[in-house]
Amino acid sequence: MSADDETWTLRRVLRWTASFFEQKGIENPRLDAELLIAGAQGVDRVRLYMELDKPLSPDELTAIRAHVKRRAQNEPVAYILGQKAFWNLDLAVDARVLVPRPDTERLVELALSRLKPMAAPIVVDVGTGSGCVALAIAKDRPDAQVHAVDLSAEALAVARVNAERNAVTNVVFHEGDLLTSLADVTELDLIVSNPPYIASAEVDRLMVDVRAFEPRLALDGGADGLAVIRRLVDQAARRLAPGGGLLFEIGFDQGPAAHALCAAQFHAVAVHSDYAGHDRVVEATL
Repeated sequence: MSADDETWTLRRVLRWTASFFEQKGIENPRLDAELLIAGAQGVDRVRLYMELDKPLSPDELTAIRAHVKRRAQNEPVAYILGQKAFWNLDLAVDARVLVPRPDTERLVELALSRLKPMAAPIVVDVGTGSGCVALAIAKDRPDAQVHAVDLSAEALAVARVNAERNAVTNVVFHEGDLLTSLADVTELDLIVSNPPYIASAEVDRLMVDVRAFEPRLALDGGADGLAVIRRLVDQAARRLAPGGGLLFEIGFDQGPAAHALCAAQFHAVAVHSDYAGHDRVVEATL
């Protein structure tokens, strides 16, 4: 994207950037180009396509180049833009938290379905990160008392920003390890979690976008990926109200092992698939 005699329009920059990303091996070159150029312009993708023949000023080209350079180094698009849409939320995200994934919306969907018949339920989100799950549940159920827990004070700072950003007021944030910081909160109706579930040896084999930029604390689930889940299942079995539920996300190949862990302490266990048909969420009822 160097200076030359031909005018740089949005159309030309978009075409060049998509081609450049493809050469770099970026997974979604066209989509990432659209998102980053629209973000640099301060518009959405629809508006971008309405203005494809717009000539760009030197300052606008500089802003776009900065985004392109960061993505070429594999930094996630969400971190470059500083935001990510999730459920019905507009979330601030940066390297202190995982980028919320569409698969995790399945966790929210199942949680809200389970909560539907309950009045004023008490819900805990363990490992809240950006707050995506806790805030999605709390926004949909303003009568719920939602507690969001994370071991990382930095992650909680992001989650608090997101609560204010999305005008969600029925969430209390706690710094601590799993349920240990909630000694005064008893008879829980539902515990939800997107815990670290990737085996330690596999973390360094993840896509560079993930392993080099996203927080390892939120990824590394120990030798077999189930270290945190084992502790969560054990603590949840002792803290839930009778008939209460535990919902947590897992890796696509962890369904049988996670089911077995829960079956030892819970009355009923089910493994739910994500939108692609892979095992994704375990539901256990006390």
